[in-house]
Amino acid sequence: MKVLVIGGGAREHALCRSLSLDPDVSALHCAPGNAGIAELAELHTVDASDGDAVAVLARQLGAGLVVVGPEAPLVEGVADAVREAGIPCFGPSREAARLEGSKAFAKDVMAAAGVPTARSYVCTTAAEIDAALDAFGPPYVVKDDGLAAGKGVVVTGDLDLAREHALACGRVVIEEYLDGPEVSLFAVTDGETVVPLQPAQDFKRALDGDQGPNTGGMGAYSPLPWADPKLVDEVLATVLQPTVDELRRRGTPFSGLLYAGLAITSRGVRVIEFNARFGDPETQVVLARLKTPLAGLLLASAEGTLADAEPLRWSEDAAVTVVVASHNYPGTPRTGDRIEGLDEVTAEDAPHAYVLHAGTRLAEGAVVSAGGRVLSVTATGADLGEARERAYAAVGRIRLDGSQHRTDIAARAAGQV
Repeated sequence: MKVLVIGGGAREHALCRSLSLDPDVSALHCAPGNAGIAELAELHTVDASDGDAVAVLARQLGAGLVVVGPEAPLVEGVADAVREAGIPCFGPSREAARLEGSKAFAKDVMAAAGVPTARSYVCTTAAEIDAALDAFGPPYVVKDDGLAAGKGVVVTGDLDLAREHALACGRVVIEEYLDGPEVSLFAVTDGETVVPLQPAQDFKRALDGDQGPNTGGMGAYSPLPWADPKLVDEVLATVLQPTVDELRRRGTPFSGLLYAGLAITSRGVRVIEFNARFGDPETQVVLARLKTPLAGLLLASAEGTLADAEPLRWSEDAAVTVVVASHNYPGTPRTGDRIEGLDEVTAEDAPHAYVLHAGTRLAEGAVVSAGGRVLSVTATGADLGEARERAYAAVGRIRLDGSQHRTDIAARAAGQV
């Protein structure tokens, strides 16, 4: 099978890495890709959000499966265009992707499906915003209704800051604060059958100790030694399957990757938000532990045959990812800085640790930074402690002027705090 992956971040590098290890994949392509993906796949230039262009490329390549990585192309309907061209595509339709594209739509679906989530108000005027903030009180949770690359949410005890963010959003969802640890749970679905993956936890704040501004994610780990062993089954029964059933009932079946962001609160599991694609950086640790070949799983989703798929097989190992970000991230990042030490990681740390590229490009034969989150350094080990040690040893070999990373990823879960 020839596979085309759409996107160019660390999530897509993780997908390409797993697909490259699948014996059923005869050729691997990625558009637009990045400097790291270029070592695994043939790169192509395409506007990832132009469905017709993606479909033409897939047809030219003779792709038997297209995997759409980022959320923006899904919300733009790229998966629809690929399917209309007669090519199997992993990723939801434009209508189903509204689950991520609109927080208000997601709340409506959850209410209809009986899915537990935070109480909320959808606001479009200053008066509605003030009333909602007053109703819930601090800490305030304010979410841009549309796509915001993981950075459209403000959680703060500062009323003025909450109000300022809400007014800047246009249409905004204001909701009650959910206490307790957060969990990311991915599920592959074909619109009927739902196959959950292993849960992970990511770290959104820029600085150690969960301080600093929200980011797209600074690291992740899996498994979760502190989580209830029945958590996945509970979320499948109360969140994932009801949501998929409700979207099918509405005539907009969800096929692809359904990502539930969860809070394990004192009152039970609550959904914080849904995404319509693999999350970054959680994908890096989840796929590091998946032993089942990836291409067949994604193709079964695209072709509606998940009910016939074999149960997923998982490694007993733990996995940890540490994100190396550029100077000033999550503000306007500095780019164009040379990245050194990548060969040293390959020589000294493989196969237990490896580097997945996020914001990188090739310039005059050198790998340079090209975005805010630059690299995802991922490692596996017998437990989280060993995986952490290997990940940070590899991070220590990388040299990128002005770079930053958190030093506490998975530390508490590994018992190292």
